[in-house]
Amino acid sequence: MTTGREFQMAVARWHAGESLAHAAATLCSALTPGEKLSMLDGDLNFWEGRIRALTLGQSNRTCPAAVIPRLGIPGFEFIDGPRGVGLGTATCFPVSMARGAGFDPALETEIGKAIGKELRVRGGTLFGGVCINLLRHPAWGRAQETYGEDPHHVGEMGAALSQGVQHHAMACVKHFALNSMETSRHQVDVTCGERALHEVYLPHFRRVVQSGVATVMSAYNSVNGEWCGHSRALLTEILKDEWGFDGTVITDFIFGIRDAAASLKAGVDIEMPYRMIRWQHLPREIAEGRVTWAEVDATVQRILRTLIRFAHLRQQPMPDAAIVAGPAHTELALKSARQSIVLMENDGVLPLSSATGRIAVLGRLAAIPNLGDGGSSAVNPPHVVTPLDGIIRGFPKAQVTHSEDDATTAKDADLAIVVVGTTMHDEGEFLDLDAQLPMLDLYAPPFESDDQRQRFQFLIENQHTALAEPPGGDRASLKLSSHDRQLILDAAATGVPVVVVMMGGSAFVTEGWRDRVRAILHLWYPGMEGGTALADVLSGRVNPSGHMPFATPVDEALLPPFALLTDHADYGLLHGQWHMDESGYPVRYPFGHGLTYSGFRPLALTVEAGPAGALARVEWKNTGTAAGDDVIFIFASVPGSACQRPKRRLVGFRRISLRAGEAATTAIPLDLRQLAIRSDGRWLWEDLALRIEAARWSGDPQAAVWSGKVESPLS
Repeated sequence: MTTGREFQMAVARWHAGESLAHAAATLCSALTPGEKLSMLDGDLNFWEGRIRALTLGQSNRTCPAAVIPRLGIPGFEFIDGPRGVGLGTATCFPVSMARGAGFDPALETEIGKAIGKELRVRGGTLFGGVCINLLRHPAWGRAQETYGEDPHHVGEMGAALSQGVQHHAMACVKHFALNSMETSRHQVDVTCGERALHEVYLPHFRRVVQSGVATVMSAYNSVNGEWCGHSRALLTEILKDEWGFDGTVITDFIFGIRDAAASLKAGVDIEMPYRMIRWQHLPREIAEGRVTWAEVDATVQRILRTLIRFAHLRQQPMPDAAIVAGPAHTELALKSARQSIVLMENDGVLPLSSATGRIAVLGRLAAIPNLGDGGSSAVNPPHVVTPLDGIIRGFPKAQVTHSEDDATTAKDADLAIVVVGTTMHDEGEFLDLDAQLPMLDLYAPPFESDDQRQRFQFLIENQHTALAEPPGGDRASLKLSSHDRQLILDAAATGVPVVVVMMGGSAFVTEGWRDRVRAILHLWYPGMEGGTALADVLSGRVNPSGHMPFATPVDEALLPPFALLTDHADYGLLHGQWHMDESGYPVRYPFGHGLTYSGFRPLALTVEAGPAGALARVEWKNTGTAAGDDVIFIFASVPGSACQRPKRRLVGFRRISLRAGEAATTAIPLDLRQLAIRSDGRWLWEDLALRIEAARWSGDPQAAVWSGKVESPLS
């Protein structure tokens, strides 16, 4: 006879000293066969779940799984991210790429804590917003959801977010792995050799996994001929056996697997978010011997171990609902937006004087909320400060006018600020309903009734009407639209100084107009307080301190190939800054680029290396007349190596605050494992002298340099 408290009893036994594995196995033994199978997929029936999602909207839902009321097993309630909680009203932080430009893991942890609290208020217990797929190419439509192009940087930021969230809820890192293109994500097979896979596209996942993240989400695409949701090589041999992950693996939503038995044997624990492929096929496959009950039990026990391990989070007092988009979290969003803004060009026109008389603001994006993707990462804040709002409030003595596309309105102004860029219709999650319907015919269960079929068809027809311009997908070009480029040139033709503010989740090629303007800033998708942050930087109340988390070429043709629609892609060792360094191509804005109203430079660098790891000590100076923040980048290379390598690779970074004229010495741990070579299933360390640089950006000619050997970080 059950009491409904079996789960809590298992938690209590674990806290009393029983092994986690034994506590989970004992609880598993109390489940019926049907209950065990029900834990292997989401808890909602497929068509009811799809109708609910289409009715409420992509992000206005929780997705429960693994709930067994009879034994008190709580399962979890999944809510998406990553720029906040994707359910109801929530604080909208800048997108992850913007936060990546801030290079501040400590702040990212605080943002994670805030998101974790708001998630609990909204009924969630699992946050699905730790997206750390590498930015292989800036045209990737979901670039905004990750932190940049460098594995060390992305791993540190992802670990910081997940650790912050897990003060209050479980976190899920995604999409495992090599999911760096959007429009073809359901069909593309990525070919990736051993070195590129382990040295470039997996280190950041290993970092987040080994930081203690609760769950991992598999990707839609296939790798080396095998769907990620069916890949034992990825999900068991690497993730679980090599890295020691003992949490839960879930699929990406709806099309994360194509074969129930193959996914179970590969290491997928839960098919999300509905009862779909496993619900239809697993009972028969067990009866036929394709899957054994021992394999089902092992999977269920992995899920139970995760739920037991994180049960303490549910026992915490529920946060006060007033925190949601309240003063503290709003201030956190503002701080993040201020740190993220990158001053890319400035010939002295910025900062603006408070006495600026007439400011002409141009561009449609200046006056509309532009928060980023409208798909699964959408967040609904209670208010949004647009760039125009921020400028009007931030310059109360100025006469501010606005026009969407008439640059002649600027001819009598003292300054023109042109706001240009992309929206959710240009980049983001690819939401093409026509592309999904054939796959539903293949994999979805039958409709349960004619009424259900009619409701779904009605909603699809309405969605087509609402989405006359389907949002999302990869970008066809890194250039601004022809309209935006012409607006900039027309504003410059008036003869007034022009400041360009770019909004978007990734790179913009600026050739053809950059030499016609006085300053360029990258505002990204800056969250609910973005306009306030912009005005603070324009006015000099805040010294800009953002740095580019990727390299921008002078011509997008100089980057590795990127196709919008393809069945196959090759991922190699070099991309972004590394690729352009190797090829000798010109880089307009290198990785780490970011100007300031002050001045910073390295004075000295020493490296201490020993069995506990390597540590850089960097003396850094603010050479200017204004206090401000800067980011110290530590790059390393192996000049004597016979292996193909990046010219320099990031192994550490640290954000630092200095008063005008101040110098300080900062200690930065070095992740020299980034320099190891993967060969035949093993990690190798070349016993060669390293060149280590402390720099403001990749290729900084004023970098402080240290050379010497260090002990292998692999032991």
